[in-house]
Amino acid sequence: MSEKKSFTKSLFVGLWNAINFSRRLVFNILFIVIVVAIVIGISNSGSEKARVDKNSALVLNLTGNLVIQKTWVDPAERFVSEAFGQGQENPEILLRDLIKVIDNAARDKRISALVLQLDRFGGGGLDKLKDVGDALSKFKESGKPIYAIGDYYGKPQYFLASYADNIYLNPMGGMLIEGYARYGTYFAEALDKLKVNYNVFKVGTFKSAVEPYLRNDMSEEAKLANQAWLDELWRLFKVDVADTRGFKDDHFDETFAELLPKFEAVDGDYGQYALGNQWVDGLRTRAQFNTEMIELIGKGKDQNTFNHISYDKYLKMLQPAFPIPQPTTGENNVAVIVAKGSILDGEQDPGLIGGESTAKLLRKARLDENVKAVVLQVDSGGGSAFASEVIRQEIVEIKKAGKPVIASMSSVAASGGYWISASADKIFAEPSTITGSIGIFGIIPTFENSLEYLGVHSDGVATNELTGISIDRAIPEGYKSLIQMNIERGYSRFIGLVAKERNMTLEEVDSIAQGRVWVGTQALELGLVDELGGLEDAVAAAADMAELEDFKKVYIERELSEDELMWANLLQNASVIFKGLNIDKKPSFLESMAMSLNSKASIFTRLDDPMHTYVMCIECTMVE
Repeated sequence: MSEKKSFTKSLFVGLWNAINFSRRLVFNILFIVIVVAIVIGISNSGSEKARVDKNSALVLNLTGNLVIQKTWVDPAERFVSEAFGQGQENPEILLRDLIKVIDNAARDKRISALVLQLDRFGGGGLDKLKDVGDALSKFKESGKPIYAIGDYYGKPQYFLASYADNIYLNPMGGMLIEGYARYGTYFAEALDKLKVNYNVFKVGTFKSAVEPYLRNDMSEEAKLANQAWLDELWRLFKVDVADTRGFKDDHFDETFAELLPKFEAVDGDYGQYALGNQWVDGLRTRAQFNTEMIELIGKGKDQNTFNHISYDKYLKMLQPAFPIPQPTTGENNVAVIVAKGSILDGEQDPGLIGGESTAKLLRKARLDENVKAVVLQVDSGGGSAFASEVIRQEIVEIKKAGKPVIASMSSVAASGGYWISASADKIFAEPSTITGSIGIFGIIPTFENSLEYLGVHSDGVATNELTGISIDRAIPEGYKSLIQMNIERGYSRFIGLVAKERNMTLEEVDSIAQGRVWVGTQALELGLVDELGGLEDAVAAAADMAELEDFKKVYIERELSEDELMWANLLQNASVIFKGLNIDKKPSFLESMAMSLNSKASIFTRLDDPMHTYVMCIECTMVE
């Protein structure tokens, strides 16, 4: 028996040693490969620069979503994903980068045409799409044609494609221009079955962010509010697309009674339907489009495709992958500070708004003698009430220093996004900006019933009743009263702030608040914003208020440390070595669904207000 035990022990020890050796070998090989790649990358950096040949087409093969600020990605993670072809989980396109590329290409004599390749384009707010559309219109003024080619067009893809001189669709492709919708997932029945207690505290008839935890369906109040702003957003979309395509805005909104006969007439062929309904100008396979472009501008170096340069390569020619923030030299600067993402407490990386980190950027602008005015560009559905107030207080300090502050609302500036904008000297919103949602809520889940069902119990002693809240115990009624009073006080503070800054009465603000969402055109009528316009309009207004005739627009952003910048550039160069391993893989439908659900769930897992008090518009960030 002892010999058998000894043999078994020796076998497992041997297997473990083998596994451990293999693990170390794999990691050592990977480390060596990375080091070699970095060395080669350093030696080759700058030696192989992208070149634009005469008579080229710029191909805007866009991948990801349009944003006003990219989410921070660790350089090492970026290196691994790019080197081994995995791609970023949620790729992003910086709006000002894309506009810079289009504007530069319009002036570039080597660029003869522009191609929109939008199959991997994820979209963005209607305001961002309109900014890109304006840049495309200016490109067309140069006399150069724009072609759009795609396998499928949804709303955001088609919005940009509508600016093209020719829209082509793959014969096997398809398109349906659906309207906007706002659907949520409701958990009340599931939470009851799981015996989870979601303790919800709120103020605002239309503050529907907490409804998924209290109901199994959308309330009539939420349906009323959502329908109103979705209809206005859809109207703006239709007007813009109809104008660029040259047909009436009643070309949209086909009922199934109208749509199905058209499909029956073309034997269910999406391509023929799109062509017959004037959505596209032609059907082209990849080979047919390639031939057409070769006839237009000639063959490229490999002789197999038309002469072109991609978006990424053209962008790298204009700026480095990791640009160093420029100092605010000169005496007349208008500083732009981007506030994008959920508002959280403390320090946060770019792509999120941190109470401390965003306030620090505002403080830097206030203390910089070269900065004469500030524009806060907001793209946020809100978050922590405490962090929102920390940021707003810093805006007040800038105004006390004699520098005007203008708020520029991007796609979303609602709830906490409105809170941080409210104290600006002037508020600009895009017509399609989702704003308002002036309400407040708190939410604390406890699992005492779930744990009890599993046979897990919590018990103990304390010196007094004020012993804090724990997820394994019910919240005392006294604590619930304290939290609800704090929520109500927060709502009073919110509408009081808006009333003061917008020169309105509390009753006037309360009548348009209650958590209700509006779009920019409605917000202007209600007095929540001052003017309709984009970032450049806000910058011009800031310069005018500061009485600046000649000025420079500068971005104040978190600066990379010397070590971060060194590793970022090294790893960026090194990743080029691994491009041959690229596996170009689109996520499956189930993977995309899982990523979407994870993204929605992560909104709540990040909330960190010290008082569990939130000014957040969940519905604003989930429009489909």
